[in-house]
Amino acid sequence: MTATRVALVLTLALLPPAIAGAQGLAMPEEATLVLDENAGLSSTRIPVAGFDGETVPAIRAEGMLIRQVWQAPLQGRTTLQMLAPLRDQLRAAGYQVIHECAARECGGFDFRFATDTLPEPEMHVDLGDFRFLSARRLADGQPEYATLMVSRSATRMFVQLTRLAPQKTGPAVAAPQAGPAPGPDVDTALIAALERDGRAVLGDLVFATGAAQLDTGPFESLNVLATYLLADPARAIVLVGHTDAEGGLDSNIALSRQRAAAVRNYLVEALGVPAAQVMAEGVGFLAPLASNLTKSGRQANRRVEAVLLGAR
Repeated sequence: MTATRVALVLTLALLPPAIAGAQGLAMPEEATLVLDENAGLSSTRIPVAGFDGETVPAIRAEGMLIRQVWQAPLQGRTTLQMLAPLRDQLRAAGYQVIHECAARECGGFDFRFATDTLPEPEMHVDLGDFRFLSARRLADGQPEYATLMVSRSATRMFVQLTRLAPQKTGPAVAAPQAGPAPGPDVDTALIAALERDGRAVLGDLVFATGAAQLDTGPFESLNVLATYLLADPARAIVLVGHTDAEGGLDSNIALSRQRAAAVRNYLVEALGVPAAQVMAEGVGFLAPLASNLTKSGRQANRRVEAVLLGAR
């Protein structure tokens, strides 16, 4: 049996291994699981870009936190050769890569210590030779995240998998299969409108008169939109906020921008969409969908639309 054959299954479970399934990614047969830590309901930072000179852009996500570390004989492999098949398996399981980088382009020391990476002796990180990947997928409408840190010493390869999943029972990374059915017509209708008309109303977002706050969700339209954007980094949108006609124009334009910004923040911070793919603007009450003379019309006019841009 060769080193490239699957022999060890990475146990990615929401519950401890004794009571949960053990389906998931596969490692070479010579890899040894040296740490399997279930931290329970917790939170961690998921990097979405490299060190920018001041910080490592990241989203803070909550869920069931599991960390696992494997070590394997080096056998002439590079960190990329170790990472690549694991990345392919994540994609096959429905994950979409948010960010991937190598040591220097990640940001070296500053990046490594901004990640949820375990210390020696279980996990060793060579600051000049490591690779990192963060990924996201939707599970029953809820985001779940996985990160990989791969590095090496003079003789051994080190792999840490960190996973943050919704609090529920069942495996997090399973064999490729169709995802859960979307809500009634939201997936097809929203994306079809976006690509056909260049714009789509995010109809499940509700704003009271004079308010810009967005609830914690989940919002199916934003989950669908995030999946669409993460599937192709060249896609970009402008979120355009709208108000009803109560109040002055200047104050309504400011409010509509705040509403669009609140939606942008949710897409970037909660769902992991790269900030460069989403802009936010506001036009106040200048583009109504319905008459502002009725209560239902004013409610319809308090909205945020996604406008599709050309490829970045």
